[in-house]
Order: sequence, then structure tokens, then C-alpha cells
Amino acid sequence: MNFHKSINNLISIESNIKSNILNSTIPKIIAVSKTFPIIEIIPLIDHGHIHYGENKVQEALDKWSDIKIKNINIKLHLIGRLQTNKVKSALRIFDFIHSLDSEKLANKISEEQSKQGKRPKIFIQVNIGNENQKSGINKEELIDFHKFCESLNLDVIGTMCIPPNDENVKNYFSEMKKINEKLNFKDLSMGMSGDYIEAIKNNATYVRIGSKIFGSRD
Repeated sequence: MNFHKSINNLISIESNIKSNILNSTIPKIIAVSKTFPIIEIIPLIDHGHIHYGENKVQEALDKWSDIKIKNINIKLHLIGRLQTNKVKSALRIFDFIHSLDSEKLANKISEEQSKQGKRPKIFIQVNIGNENQKSGINKEELIDFHKFCESLNLDVIGTMCIPPNDENVKNYFSEMKKINEKLNFKDLSMGMSGDYIEAIKNNATYVRIGSKIFGSRD
């Protein structure tokens, strides 16, 4: 059977994942559709794929509002940084937020979810490499920050990281696995097109894959 190239790519990735997982939990693939027009995404939707990732709130609203009405099973993931002034709009379209990185943002999400009657699933972003230029909660502050989020009734389901771009990615993923277990989280968001196999070997339950599905962006 001849499929669209993105479907063939997705099937290949699913096969690779099944060959490398170390437990019975099959990670969910977030197809990172940011910057791609909806016409490039429709084949995957028609194929039945559920999880998609965007990094800009307005782009997601413009692209997905009508699609999500017609396809109620689709889950949209915010994988980019969320500014507090975008929280109201973000909660209108996103089911998952992967970038909770401050008490200020946590407070704003809590306030807005009460107003809208929505409760998105949230990952705490961890600054696993202690990089000054990256967002995220420092490892030493995670336990207290998680307790703070619980006090706000946020639905925090796990942690997320974007490790430094160096040869030690295995070590960072291994450390994230231990952090997640210490916090008793079941879900872990890490791994992209170039390193998702290493991520799933360290219990990632969500991987964010763009170029290996859709091809290079123009």
C-alpha cells in the first residue's frame, strides 16, 4: 500500500521504538507540526495519528481550531515556551503544556484554568544541564516546585527536558529518569528526532519528532 511520505516515516519510527523499548509502555509520538501548513499534516490526521506539537500559541489557534472541532480525539501539545500573557489563549487550544518553568506561570495557569473550566496536563520543564540560557526549574528546586504546583491544583503529570547539545545526552536522559522516579511521575517528555531512541531507553513516555516525520523545514 502506498502511503504519504509522512505516514511511512511515522510507521518506521513506531517500528524503531517497539524494537528498543525496555518495558511494556509504548511511548507516544508527538508529531512536531510547527511551521508546517495543515495540508502537510492532514495525511497523518486521516491515518489516525493523535498527538501533535506546536510552539507558538497564535499559530496553533489559526491552524488547529477548526481541525480539532472535527477531530475530537486530537491532542495538541505546547512544546515551546509559554509567556504569561498567552496563557488564556493557550488553554483554549492546547491539551498538554510541556514548558512550565516558573511560579509566575504556574499561578497564571491555575487562575485561567479555573476561569475556563479546563485543566491541561502539564510537564515541569527541568533545566537538566544548568544552562543559563535555557528555561526550566533547577534540579535542586524540583520537589518544592512540585508541591507548589499541587497547591494550585495543576495537573502535573511529569517532567520535560531539552538537554545540552553535546555528547553526554545519555547521561542527561538517565538523570531525568531518576528525577522522574523520585517525584513519582509516570510520564516523561524528552527526546527528539536525533536522540529519541536514547530517550525511550530511559523511560521517556512522550517523544517530540518533527523532521524525521515531515522532512526538513524550508
